[in-house]
Amino acid sequence: MNKTNVSMIALIALTAWGCSNLRPFTDQLYEDNQWSLSELQKIQFYLSNDIVLTRALEGQSAEIVNGEIKVIDGRKVEQITIRKGTPGIVLFKPKDDRLAIGFEDGNDTRYLIFGPSPRANDRYVLMASEWNRNFGKVTYEGKKYQVDASSAYASILVDLKRINRSSVNSRTARGRKVGGN
Repeated sequence: MNKTNVSMIALIALTAWGCSNLRPFTDQLYEDNQWSLSELQKIQFYLSNDIVLTRALEGQSAEIVNGEIKVIDGRKVEQITIRKGTPGIVLFKPKDDRLAIGFEDGNDTRYLIFGPSPRANDRYVLMASEWNRNFGKVTYEGKKYQVDASSAYASILVDLKRINRSSVNSRTARGRKVGGN
């Protein structure tokens, strides 16, 4: 075995070992910790399953940055794939129980919305404007894309050991009055 192979095996082992603490981000975890937006933005999130975004390019000029153009059933489509394990960060909260997670650098309009789903034990899963039997519709970079129905249960994961090690100690000042208590 040469040095390159040994290094590669060590890297794979470290990566697998490092990911073993990943747990689904749930509504219960969020409620128990009462994280503020700024605290959520310090947490590293990871994607649980691949998500493939697809949109038809009917009569449009193709300005593709990170996606790729494919021909499916004679139609040109743009596909963007976000792989399982891809790290992401919270960009903002569109609602109290929704998180906009960005998985790409350089453009804060490249995000997906995740929220708790009772059908998935309140894990934060991919939210779509609509779901049907075969696909869902999501907005990404201001454009409408379709995702396969299997993406309905793609969730965000967190490293609980890392969060517990770097827990934030916070308090709210109650104020002070003249004359003591």
